[in-house]
Amino acid sequence: MERIVTLEGVELDLTPKEYELLLLLASHPGRAFSREFLLQQLWGYDYDGFDRTVDTHITRLRKKLGAPGEKIVTVWGVGYRFVS
Repeated sequence: MERIVTLEGVELDLTPKEYELLLLLASHPGRAFSREFLLQQLWGYDYDGFDRTVDTHITRLRKKLGAPGEKIVTVWGVGYRFVS
């Protein structure tokens, strides 16, 4: 299955995790997801990395999206959400 994201007609070069992260957040606008939840959902229960992995992916995703990346907002003390 192809996973292609376009923005204003331009295909974005997203990693599989960036795609999954965007899909999860955008599919539930307004809902805040904790870093722990995102790690479990996208990296799996056996992931031994740090929760800052999520922050790094969010930062890269926002940068690739440009101005629309501002729709991914930080919910202090919780994690992230997508605002429509």
